[in-house]
Amino acid sequence: MKRHRYCLSFLFGAVSVIGLIGCGQEAPKTEAPSKPAATSKPAAESTGQAIVDSIKTPLDKSRQVEGTLEKAAGKTADTIKDATQ
Repeated sequence: MKRHRYCLSFLFGAVSVIGLIGCGQEAPKTEAPSKPAATSKPAAESTGQAIVDSIKTPLDKSRQVEGTLEKAAGKTADTIKDATQ
C-alpha cells in the first residue's frame, strides 16, 4: 500500500513538473509588441488611494480590538492578583 502511494505521489510530482515547464515556454512572437495603454495620473492615484484605504480600514479595526483585548487581559490579571492575595 505504501509503495502504491509512493508511486502515485511520484507520478503526480512528475506530471506537475512537466506541466510547469511546458507552461513556462513563451509563445512565438508574430508581431511587434504594442505600447502599453497610458494611464492618467488622477485615475492611478485614486486607484492607489482606494487600495490603501481597503487595507487601512481593517487594520484600524484590528487595532481597536487589540486595545479592547489588552484592557480585558489587564482587568483579568488584576482580578486574579486580588483573588490570590
